[in-house]
Amino acid sequence: MRLATWNVNSLSVRLPQVLEWLAANPVDVLGLQELKLTDDKFPHEALAEAGYQAVAFGQKTYNGVALLSRGELKDVVRANPQFADEQSRIIAGTVASPAGDIRVINCYFVNGQEPGSDKFAYKLRWLTGLEAYVKAEMALHPRLVLVGDFNVAPEDRDSYDPDGLRDTIHHTKEERDAFQGLLALGLTDAYRLFEQPEKSYSWWDYRMLGFQKNRGLRIDHILVSEALKGSVSACTIDRAPRKNKQPSDHAPVVVTLG
Repeated sequence: MRLATWNVNSLSVRLPQVLEWLAANPVDVLGLQELKLTDDKFPHEALAEAGYQAVAFGQKTYNGVALLSRGELKDVVRANPQFADEQSRIIAGTVASPAGDIRVINCYFVNGQEPGSDKFAYKLRWLTGLEAYVKAEMALHPRLVLVGDFNVAPEDRDSYDPDGLRDTIHHTKEERDAFQGLLALGLTDAYRLFEQPEKSYSWWDYRMLGFQKNRGLRIDHILVSEALKGSVSACTIDRAPRKNKQPSDHAPVVVTLG
């Protein structure tokens, strides 16, 4: 079974690329972030033709998340019931697998803009709320996967310039502590279960030839619970879509279970 996460930075713009990627990479579940469209404009029909059921939690202009699945999505929950939020950032659902049901939580984490700002304070509150929600979900669903654009580079090796960017957004101690708080619940960073190429990133700025110069960050993650950790056989970042014409600034991350 393969699950993936991808911040598409506008599904209306990137839908042809998503469909092309799914045709070449028929994952079982795909979490999308930053849809930038409302639910009434979500392309259910096009995705159904590609073999995917989808549930969405959209928002005009900003945010928005969705889960795409080749099988039935059950017990879908939109938003964090433990954190009042006007922004569409979390959607969860349960999917069947040969070894049992898997709970998938797909999140578009708050960016935070810059340390000390109101948006950064909101990010820290949001992260605290997320930890409480994930803890509660794990108590109900031991087989759980948390995917999404975390907007956190958890370690120095996840940044192209860890010293120059230290204590800036995505690199602060507070954000990294929050990431460690999620791991402390019993989750594992699937990508780090394997030896990976140096300077492996999932996001590159559109400006200043960020992708061409590999000036990137690894901020898109897949965390797996202890019950699933032993079945993880691969986790990769697919850089190919970042080479597309008019690409998202993020690349998909894919985990293989079993």
